[in-house]
Amino acid sequence: MSKLDVLVLAGDGIGPEVTVEGLKVLQAACKAGGIALALEHGDFGGASIDKHGEPITGAMLDRARQADGVLLGACGGPKWDKLATDKRPEKGLLGLRAHMEVFANLRPARLFAALAGASPLKPERSSSGGVGFDFVVVRELVGGLYFGSPRFIEGSPGNRRGANTMTYTENEIRRIGRVAFETARKRRKKLTSVDKANVLEVMALWREVMTSLAPEYPDVALDHLYVDNCAMQLILRPTDFDVLVTENMFGDILSDLAAAATGSIGLLPSAAVGERNALYEPVHGSAPDIAGQGKANPLASILTIAMLLEHTARRSDLAGAVNAAVEAVLAAGLRTADLARPGETAVGTVAMGDAVLREVQKRLA
Repeated sequence: MSKLDVLVLAGDGIGPEVTVEGLKVLQAACKAGGIALALEHGDFGGASIDKHGEPITGAMLDRARQADGVLLGACGGPKWDKLATDKRPEKGLLGLRAHMEVFANLRPARLFAALAGASPLKPERSSSGGVGFDFVVVRELVGGLYFGSPRFIEGSPGNRRGANTMTYTENEIRRIGRVAFETARKRRKKLTSVDKANVLEVMALWREVMTSLAPEYPDVALDHLYVDNCAMQLILRPTDFDVLVTENMFGDILSDLAAAATGSIGLLPSAAVGERNALYEPVHGSAPDIAGQGKANPLASILTIAMLLEHTARRSDLAGAVNAAVEAVLAAGLRTADLARPGETAVGTVAMGDAVLREVQKRLA
């Protein structure tokens, strides 16, 4: 790719400050790689509510579909928590994903060697042969319980009932399954499909369709786990996993569990991909308690840039340089507040971003 058009939606909380650090790295990588980078900034989330009265405008949704990739910072915060559910910042995120038709969320979870001590897991569980766990959660993103209908709260006060519906078609399961199998094929060729087929009919269909895809990928070993057992096994034996694929809500929960196992949610990138569009966002959320204080960890945003370079720019060389730069900075001992152990000096958002930028420039010189 010689040109790269990126829409930047920095959003709320720490979103703007970590996004700035990610963009420094993206600009340096594109310059070194001969890519003409075009950046456009837009309003999103609470910032969009304050300015336009809605979490994302129709014009911004359409612009997102036109871009090569969308880089998202974070959305939400206490300021907007009392709004009706359909008016809150998070509704803008769900709408953006649906409008862009990005149905597959890729969430890597990797334990960096330099941060082995930061993981809440015992070393004998978090590492094998001196190598930390390294797996990807492939989460279906635009279906399931978060989008199914009917959904309602009804009845008189004191006697109300609420309902949400988990629903999937065979085609929806098949397309997320293919993404998962292809992802596993590029890694260690192991795929775990996560469901609750023992009690949910929709999940029985999920398992049936996943199993039917397996013969198309004879080089990938497929197994199945119930979601409750999977959550336990991710803690007991995380190094055994390579790629996991699951429905929307289960994926939301399991990927946050994986984030905690790495030692900080500030280390987790993600990509949401569809047939034509891709949305990139760090997992950490808006963290309003530290917003504007220069304490936020920008590494998730920077690692998200690596995913953008890998999947949208299709420049694995540039993505590899960014990932290696992050690893080198951590190995050198730099820590933001969320990573620093007692007695260690914490660096701020900008200092960490600049350190990674220097490493990227050195590798791409």
